[in-house]
Amino acid sequence: MNYKTASWETRARASSSIDRGVACVILLLGFSLAMVGQNPSGPKSPASVIKATHILGFEGASNNASGTLSVEGNALQFQKSGGPTAQVSVTSIQDVLTGVEDRQVGGTPLALGKAAVPFGGGRVVGLFSHKKYDTLTLEYLDANGGFHGAIFLLAKGQGEALKSQLIAGGAHVSHSEDQPAAQTNPEVKK
Repeated sequence: MNYKTASWETRARASSSIDRGVACVILLLGFSLAMVGQNPSGPKSPASVIKATHILGFEGASNNASGTLSVEGNALQFQKSGGPTAQVSVTSIQDVLTGVEDRQVGGTPLALGKAAVPFGGGRVVGLFSHKKYDTLTLEYLDANGGFHGAIFLLAKGQGEALKSQLIAGGAHVSHSEDQPAAQTNPEVKK
């Protein structure tokens, strides 16, 4: 009887050792495949494509058009879904401003639903029916030297990333939002 118990324990130890060995081989194989998949030379000017809504001002794009906004090479491009591409040179951008906008979603059905909720409960529904967006405002010069402005609506968190990508590409920023406002009246000390 002790013989069978010892035999069973030995088989269990051997089985767990084999399982650990197989797990180690699988891990090593996974890491080696991950290393092979990496590009050692690094990416060459990645073009990040961001879904955006053109509010107004970009030449060649209609107002309130949905599409994609991308920085490719030395150009900022907006392509309307199924339409032509409008672009401007990154170096001709004079200022880039970002902001945050809050919009209520749901339209007429949600407004009617809020009105139908008794005891002022529609206000609670209104608290959760908002979506935040980033706004990207550009001031740029066209090929003839004319001054233009454009406003885009982006998903939350993408405005600052695109702004830093534009600045890295050569866009000018006339003022920084991080600097405190200069005091116009000097303080009088007693």
